[in-house]
Amino acid sequence: MLNLLMRRMSALWLSFFLAMAAGGGARAADAVPEDLTLAQAEALFLQKNRELQTARRAIEGADAEIISAGARPNPSLTVGASSISSRLGSGSILNKRVDTVVGLSQVFERGNKAELRTATARSLATAVRGDLRDAERVQRVGLHGAYYDLLQAQEKLRITADTAALFQKSLDALTIRLKAGDVAAVDVSRMNVDALRARNDARAAQAELEKARSTLAYWIGEDEAAARLRATDSWPALQKMDAGTDAAVVDTRPDVQAAQERIAAAEKNRDLARALRTRDITAGVQFERYPGSDPRNSAGLSISVPLFTRYYYDGEIRRAEVDVEAARDNLQRVKALAAAEIRKAASDVASSGERVQRLRDVVLAAAEKAAQGAEFAYSRGAIGMMDVLDARRQLIATRLEAVAVQAEYAKSLAAWRSAMALSANAER
Repeated sequence: MLNLLMRRMSALWLSFFLAMAAGGGARAADAVPEDLTLAQAEALFLQKNRELQTARRAIEGADAEIISAGARPNPSLTVGASSISSRLGSGSILNKRVDTVVGLSQVFERGNKAELRTATARSLATAVRGDLRDAERVQRVGLHGAYYDLLQAQEKLRITADTAALFQKSLDALTIRLKAGDVAAVDVSRMNVDALRARNDARAAQAELEKARSTLAYWIGEDEAAARLRATDSWPALQKMDAGTDAAVVDTRPDVQAAQERIAAAEKNRDLARALRTRDITAGVQFERYPGSDPRNSAGLSISVPLFTRYYYDGEIRRAEVDVEAARDNLQRVKALAAAEIRKAASDVASSGERVQRLRDVVLAAAEKAAQGAEFAYSRGAIGMMDVLDARRQLIATRLEAVAVQAEYAKSLAAWRSAMALSANAER
């Protein structure tokens, strides 16, 4: 009976802890807001994005390399035995007839090798930090793209859902008029076809919305909250772009700064290769003890220096010089790519901005006016059902195109700001 009671109590405690854990997980998921602004998405992105976490591990590894580079050689302890007699004698092990030698040696580096290794590692660590900032810059473009894809999917679902509701309402009205003999059956069939198409479009838009939510959830590291995400920011305002490229702007980019640090690292590594020709000295001390009836104890010193009789580290030095030239070439390549990226991004922003303005101020207004005119004319019997449906289709297509162009402009603007290496605050 006591065992049964204990088992039941254990089960109750286990259920309690499982419920607490589930509640904690739910609260962690609820920490992600359902109505997500771009600023909130960026905060989660910087904290939980998996690619950035991988890049941060590279920084930790580079910092560890600094510790290794600055380490001095460890001393070496040598213990040996020789002249072992066949008759070891009596007494403790210290009194056995064995010639024991204990030696201690230490390598003393010359030519500032440790300082050069440390300087090389520090420059590489700085370059890796630049890589992280560049990864944030590039990945932020993808985050903005995912955010605006979600905003576009929401707008598309709203338009297609309103369209489906409008067609269903028109179909219901035509069905009533058909029973009264006011319209032809063919008009009802045509409206029914468009109503079914509108439902399919709305369902496809819903699927696109779910996909966009999942994509954004991955970017911010919140996959479990994907079904609840909703973008709340509005489309960015139109801006005038200058397609010119300032050399000072290029130099501020983290990828360019990382390339410059790699030149410094390569130069320090070249100096380190040249320092290999500076001979290191190995100094040692030893103590020799031979017990017995005729004990002999002695101490000694030793110094060893390498002789460069066959090889003078020409290969290491030449390799380091080539690495310096390669680093300089890479810097010029990165600068050229950065300048081209800025020019292309500015051109894309200007082009998509013109399309947004044209669609919003001219094409969309004309399509809305044409649709309203067609509805009015049909209500007066001046045009047929096909003309009304054509006007509606044109208006729907124009609205969807306007949303797509808005998303294209928003993403191209984010790409331009990333190319210009603007900060997150400046981007908004």
